[in-house]
Amino acid sequence: MRVRAVIFDFGGVLCFHPDEARIARAAAVSGLPVDRFLKGLWQTRREYDAGRIEPAEYWRGVIGPGFRESNLSELIRHEVELWNRYDQRVFDWIGRLRAAGNRTAILSNLPRVLGEALRVTPGFLDPFDHVTFSYELGVIKPEALIYEDAIRGVGVKPDEALFLDDRLENVEGGRAVGLRAELYSGWEGFAQSGLAERYGLPAAGLADDVARRQ
Repeated sequence: MRVRAVIFDFGGVLCFHPDEARIARAAAVSGLPVDRFLKGLWQTRREYDAGRIEPAEYWRGVIGPGFRESNLSELIRHEVELWNRYDQRVFDWIGRLRAAGNRTAILSNLPRVLGEALRVTPGFLDPFDHVTFSYELGVIKPEALIYEDAIRGVGVKPDEALFLDDRLENVEGGRAVGLRAELYSGWEGFAQSGLAERYGLPAAGLADDVARRQ
């Protein structure tokens, strides 16, 4: 059965992982050294992505006793900036997918502040037929319900959709509900793998290898 839809993770697929400069700026605002900042950033992230804790509680957990609520808006601004380097090569391929009649979606674990920022970014969501953000459902990958929402959104059978994610546990979660899910480790590897062609999709050509990052 041919693939009729492609579902994309956000962080590490549609956008690059945060670079050292962005991490350093965010850590400076938090008042923490980079290593402690990164440790705090992820320790309650799953609850944050699921929408079960609010930004102030999350950042209080990241920073500890030094947290000041007066800094919250600046912390959130830098949090969003960690994830706003989009990989234009992937978006170019999405354009070719849609031109060929394929449906597209985003399926991502992310907190409300980031999801709301993406929803008001001009044109960002235009190439997608459906968006599944974890905080809106209260569930996160690799829980089955979040994949099922994305599948309903693209309107195809599970085995007619390809899911791309950069975390193995999320790929395995997709496969568990019947998706054709593959581990994504960057544009160059994806383009060279011939994976798109094997699924009957438009080629992810190496001609697009010069990154145009926003």
